[in-house]
Amino acid sequence: MKLAFVFPGQGSQSLGMLEAFAELPEVRATFDEASSVLGEDLFALVGQGPEAALHMTVNTQPVMLAADVALYRAWVVRNGPTPDIAAGHSLGEYAALVAAGAIAFPDAVALVRTRAKAMQEAVPEGQGGIAAILGLEVDQVAEACAEAAAGDVVSPANLNAPGQIVIAGHRAAVERAIESCKARGAKRAILLPMSVPSHCALMRPAADVLEASLASLSLTPPMFPVVNNADVASAVDGAAIADALVRQLFMPVRWIETVATLRAASVTHIVECGPGKVLHGMVRRMAPDATCLTLSSGTALIEALDAVRQSEGE
Repeated sequence: MKLAFVFPGQGSQSLGMLEAFAELPEVRATFDEASSVLGEDLFALVGQGPEAALHMTVNTQPVMLAADVALYRAWVVRNGPTPDIAAGHSLGEYAALVAAGAIAFPDAVALVRTRAKAMQEAVPEGQGGIAAILGLEVDQVAEACAEAAAGDVVSPANLNAPGQIVIAGHRAAVERAIESCKARGAKRAILLPMSVPSHCALMRPAADVLEASLASLSLTPPMFPVVNNADVASAVDGAAIADALVRQLFMPVRWIETVATLRAASVTHIVECGPGKVLHGMVRRMAPDATCLTLSSGTALIEALDAVRQSEGE
């Protein structure tokens, strides 16, 4: 048995999502720790809203980091085995690094708040755009973006799964790219209700802010490999980890290759460690030979623990 953990990022949050983990004391304790760092009650925000505030980037990022880390801690407390390898989708990479001991949780909470603010400030409200493109391959989407750019920025941002790509950039360019993708036979090409165009060249100013913040932190070698988004590689020292996190902001999330890397590492079980099942569906499509599990509720946590322990004993 070889175990991989994958950590979801922004987009998996929902109002009331912690109700599924009411019986796990580690969840409240982790949120209390994150709240003390920021001087805000993140637990109340998730439970009571307002929903619009939860979906603001500056709140979503620390909330999702706390949720991912809380569920990993719940796994550890229940003697779940340590992953052999891990990865995180965009923001989820920070949770993976916390789990691997490469960055202290309080430092990560403060860092992702800084990251979120810098991302929001990098592009004025209304000027950025994001769109989901279904039914085209990466090279086709890249060609459509190049055709539509016309001096603006638009490029593939999240390479989530074959035929499932997200593009980002200037809103007008994204809208032009949508039409170019439709002309190439996209099954769907729709603008998403998000204003921050992550993982494209417009995020370079935010990357500079993040780099300055990372310079003041102590990052250490991870206890297990964490496949990063920028290079689809596992950094082995603090400087390399920080560099990959900086470049992640303006480079695409190469999730297709990440899952291929996990498969090449001969993993037999892949556990999504976070609320929801966003990564589970993508991973199951790309790794049909692996047992794919979630920690999407307290019940799911127990089921995942049982499945992994049973395989350990075989």
